[in-house]
Formats: sequence, C-alpha cells, structure tokens
Amino acid sequence: MTEMNTMPTIALVDDDRNILTSVSIALEAEGYKVETYTDGASALDGLLARPPQLAIFDIKMPRMDGMELLRRLRQKSDMPVIFLTSKDEEIDELFGLKMGADDFITKPFSQRLLVERVRAVLRRASSREAAAAAGGAAPKPGTAQQLARSLERGQLVMDQERHTCTWKGEAVTLTVTEFLILHSLAQRPGVVKSRDALMDAAYDEQVYVDDRTIDSHIKRLRKKFKMVDTDFDMIETLYGVGYRFREAA
Repeated sequence: MTEMNTMPTIALVDDDRNILTSVSIALEAEGYKVETYTDGASALDGLLARPPQLAIFDIKMPRMDGMELLRRLRQKSDMPVIFLTSKDEEIDELFGLKMGADDFITKPFSQRLLVERVRAVLRRASSREAAAAAGGAAPKPGTAQQLARSLERGQLVMDQERHTCTWKGEAVTLTVTEFLILHSLAQRPGVVKSRDALMDAAYDEQVYVDDRTIDSHIKRLRKKFKMVDTDFDMIETLYGVGYRFREAA
C-alpha cells in the first residue's frame, strides 16, 4: 500500500502528446506523481518494473493498443486501470470492463472529472487493500461477519471482500463503480433507487456525475449479465424515477 504521506504515482499511456501534457499538468497540480508513455509496448515494461498505484490507458494506440496492454498487465498485476475512450468505442468498453478495467472516461472530458475519478478509484482500491489486510482468518459460514461481506439474492452472489460477483454460478466481472451500484440495488429488491441515491452509493460526495453516467453504468451492467444469461432481466427501469432490482417471484 502507498504510505499515507506519499502521493500515489499515476502512469499515463497515450499516443496523443497534447493529452499527455494536459492530463499530466492536471494530475501534478493535485500532487500526484505522473509517469508518461506514448505507446503500450514501452508502457508494459515500465508498469511492471515500476508499478504505479493507478494507470490510465488510451484504447487506440500504435504498437500495442490499450486493450492488449490491459490483457498482458492483468497476467501479472491487478493495479487499478482507467480507460480513455471515444464515444464510438462502446464494444471496446464492454471487452475492457470484462478484462478488468476499473472505469472508463469518454473523450472529450474535463480535467476536473478525470481528477475526481482518479481519486475515487484510488480511494476504493486503498479501502479494499485495508479490508483484506484486516480480514485475518476467513469467517465461519453463517456468521454475522460473513453475512456482512457477502450478499445473495436468488441467483446473484456478491462478495464485497473479494470484489467478486456471480450469476447462476457464472462469474461476472464488474468495475468498482458497477459493483457498488449493483450492490446498492440488490440490497433491497423491489425498492426503487433514484439516480441520486445510486450516485451517493457509487461515488464520493466530492465527485460530480450527471444522470447519464448512472444510465451508462446500468446499461453496461445489463450487457455484462446478458453475456452469461441472455434472459437476465433483474434490473428494472422506472422511467423518470430510477432503477430497482427485481424481487424474486
């Protein structure tokens, strides 16, 4: 874990030097250390030799694109990764999320949004590490400690400590934000959660996101579950109100 008095190092990988410069300035202004790479091939060596606390990848790059970089990185590291993507790269987003990206930011984006997303992902990663370190021995089945860490709703099983999710026994890979949104919905089946309530569950108070961001996360959640079960329909939309997790029949 990063020491409390040391600001995290962030690796930025993008072939657009304008983005490298502008994002580096924004992150350094917040106190972060930034290492930059202009292609995935050179980045992979640097990321493994000098692991940062978080990495930001552009998807479209020469020599090795962001998707391939993430695939190779995940063979040896679970460091948090945020993807930068264009609006027309939705299919890439789905593959990237399944492979283990923690979040996506769509171009063009504000520097403020990127900084706040970085803070949120780092804070959650730190919280997971702290929880794992303090977990000690595995709790006995059925104890209050185990129940607090896992949630079961019919065919859905979510383990907060391990950040795992399964549907009908099949693993569904979720980003931190998606996991928190789904957990908030599944905690109380049948109860409608407004977009504001889901924002509160998934983001820190300092982070501003609009309604469309929550809608995008819900859309990705549904697609991920439909990849393992084409009949999945447990997340319901109540137009103008919000979302809810369907009650078991």
